[in-house]
Amino acid sequence: MSAGSHTVTASLSEPVQLARTRIAGVVYDRTEEIAEQGSAAILAQVPGYAGRDSEFRADVHDQVARLCRTGLGALLAQRRVSAADLAHTRRAAVRRARSGLPLADYITAFRLGQQTFWKNLMVHADDSPTAREATLSMVLPLTRYCDLISTQATHAYLDFQQHQSAEAGRDDHDLIEALLGGTLPDRGPLLAAAAAHGIGPAPGERLVVIAATVLDSSSERDTGGHSEIDAPHIVSSALARTGVNGHRTPAVVRDTDIVAVAGLGRATAGELCTRLRRTREALLTEGITTAFGISTVITGVGRLPRGRQEALSALDLLPDGGGVLALPELTPFRYLVLSSDETARSLVDPRIARTLADDQAKGGVLADTIRAFIAADTNLREAADALRIHHNTAKYRLRRIQQLTGRNIRTVTDLVELLVAIELRQAPAPVRRER
Repeated sequence: MSAGSHTVTASLSEPVQLARTRIAGVVYDRTEEIAEQGSAAILAQVPGYAGRDSEFRADVHDQVARLCRTGLGALLAQRRVSAADLAHTRRAAVRRARSGLPLADYITAFRLGQQTFWKNLMVHADDSPTAREATLSMVLPLTRYCDLISTQATHAYLDFQQHQSAEAGRDDHDLIEALLGGTLPDRGPLLAAAAAHGIGPAPGERLVVIAATVLDSSSERDTGGHSEIDAPHIVSSALARTGVNGHRTPAVVRDTDIVAVAGLGRATAGELCTRLRRTREALLTEGITTAFGISTVITGVGRLPRGRQEALSALDLLPDGGGVLALPELTPFRYLVLSSDETARSLVDPRIARTLADDQAKGGVLADTIRAFIAADTNLREAADALRIHHNTAKYRLRRIQQLTGRNIRTVTDLVELLVAIELRQAPAPVRRER
């Protein structure tokens, strides 16, 4: 069942196999009780775990429960333990190392958790010959599993410590290059660097790619400004501090642009975007104007090359003044409007273009009325209420639009054409930045 062994059940008689499944199933169902016993023993007996906050204690409980479920789940399914199964073990090791927990205490905690697991397994195996044989058949695969997770946890702990003492900038650069190539090594310093940033090999890993560029920065050092050379590195450092998964975000300067890969953890893309906007505002106070493009949410490291292209595309859609453009916050319609070129704008009927230009000069009330009308599913009264105008006023405006543009607002095709023209007029022309 582990990465180095199989669970062999073919040689077992049917009664023994049934007994084995029964015992493992009973213990699996009592995982929460085992986790409670194990975490209590750890917190009481290991000095480094004493006096920790509730979040830390809950994490210990969760880790013991996960280890039990993973091992027993693989045993019951008669399969190997995969790298994805072990990802949570490596992440927990990184959290313990980051918290300053001594390695000796961490190993002791693992031993106590395993002792609790074995005691519960023996309690639920009766004294019948069949049950004893079934229990003995589980000893080898479960022992190998315990050895495997202990080894993985210890290596992850030591790798993280080594990563912390290494030159972080070089490690981050190599990590970013690997991630943007769609790969993540299964061992070594790059895996440790990824774990330190909350990025693992699990297939369901939720990630986003951030592409950034410096548009303007003060070059006068005596006024507190930053040189063009310094500014990208300052932005990279700011991005590294911007994260939502409790970890530092790997961010590096590539030529003059900056790229980062952020793990979302349990957070949403919207939460990350909010923090990125705050980061951009903070950089503005330092005299650095930036543009941030954010990819859609990518599931799994293998899709990160596509995420990089998405982030660069989003970056190109921002105006000269920069800003933050996040693809997860856009509808397909809005994306198509923003990514349209001058050809799309030239295809707008001249009568519609003139009407919208005149309307914009007068405050844009006709365009606002069309938007409200569509938002209200073409219900005129609801649109008037949303605009806080009289029903007859809204009716007059729509009639006026029809007269000026020659379009029938009750026809879907004409209404969509009006909306597209309105949105194209409001959307900034894409900026194709050289790379």
